[in-house]
Amino acid sequence: MTRRAPLHGGTLLPPPRQRPPGARSRPRRVAMLSVHTSPLHQPGTGDAGGMNVYIVELAKRLAAIDIEVEIFTRATSAALPPSVELAPGVLVRHVAAGPYEGLAKEDLPAQLCAFTHGVTQAWAGRHPGHYDLVHSHYWLSGQVGRLTAERWGVPLVHAMHTMAKVKNASLADGDTPEPAHRVLGETQVARAADRLIANTDKEAEELLHHYDADTDRVSVVHPGVNLERFRPEASGVEAGRAAARTRLGLPAHALIPLFAGRIQPLKAPDVLLRAVARLLEERPQLRERIVVPVVGGPSGSGLARPEGLQKLAACLGISDVVLFRPPVGQDQLADWYRAASVLVMPSYSESFGLVAVEAQACGTPVIAAAVGGLPVAVRDGVSGVLVPGHDPVDYARALRRFADDPALSARMGEAAARHARSFGWDTAAAATAQVYTAAVREACR
Repeated sequence: MTRRAPLHGGTLLPPPRQRPPGARSRPRRVAMLSVHTSPLHQPGTGDAGGMNVYIVELAKRLAAIDIEVEIFTRATSAALPPSVELAPGVLVRHVAAGPYEGLAKEDLPAQLCAFTHGVTQAWAGRHPGHYDLVHSHYWLSGQVGRLTAERWGVPLVHAMHTMAKVKNASLADGDTPEPAHRVLGETQVARAADRLIANTDKEAEELLHHYDADTDRVSVVHPGVNLERFRPEASGVEAGRAAARTRLGLPAHALIPLFAGRIQPLKAPDVLLRAVARLLEERPQLRERIVVPVVGGPSGSGLARPEGLQKLAACLGISDVVLFRPPVGQDQLADWYRAASVLVMPSYSESFGLVAVEAQACGTPVIAAAVGGLPVAVRDGVSGVLVPGHDPVDYARALRRFADDPALSARMGEAAARHARSFGWDTAAAATAQVYTAAVREACR
């Protein structure tokens, strides 16, 4: 993609730098943008979720193959240092843009100019060519990315993670539609990016259909999973499940359907609770041996009713079997996965579903909605069960299979662990580096 020198304050900026013939096309240093959520934040809190995990793991693996990464994110506290080394070769830079606290994601578009200024100020003290490429995540970062990449004369690689048009096409009841300015922003980024990274073939199709993206500029790279952290215990899936339950204080022989993630209508934890209520109506004797952990915190539109899920459990008469727990660190999350009989993921939209792959990597099967990237993340009938739609009756039916056949969890769990091994972050990083190389090579022509 050929970039024109932009006007800035009436002054024509210098044209993009050109690499000399024979210069290496693989980038040495990447500016990664994550405006609205910091890679240092705990996943499952606020707006932190799978994208945080994605950025952290990808950056670490890129650094391991000699591509340095500097991640720019919005400062949310005056006490934060200007920069933090996340890992060797990975630096997190905090950019002042708007008030530190109390700023919702919906208010961030007004701060994008300030954020862009902060990013370009950090670049101003560097030698020309300090960054070889910009990689932005989510549409807010994409807006900053298209300006900074233009200013620096380097390629822009963008990952949507979620898309407004896709989310609005499958909203949960009562959920708030994504605004028109986000749709416009995503359209602008899709046109400006030298390369768009999609998590799955389905997401690539959505980029082409909804945003008229150029086929030649869309690359599919499956996200990975940290297979060192998320894995069955050495003793095996079944013995590991028993050990994890002991550590977490859970009953040894209970049916434990787990929800893990941000609590908001998009993720549909209410579908799980309604399914459990339906199951207990049909099988009241199950009440003595079922525990339903909900591990996560309110996020997004779920912040409007932070106690809504607890109230729903009470209305359904299942408060005695539902166990609400706050977000936990990655190591303890792995224990929750291992302890569960099955992870339940009834989301209305998922670009991929990292939680599903993490659970499977720990040897836990998944019941998931057949939406977005979940049919790639879960092998229906092998590593889990895919459910069309969001009717609690269908999820109750799937749960009944695990209730009636306690050994099913271990059998599917073994297959789930094998399936998850194909999703390693090293593979994802290598594929991403290939996308970077193609973008840089194209920009040098």
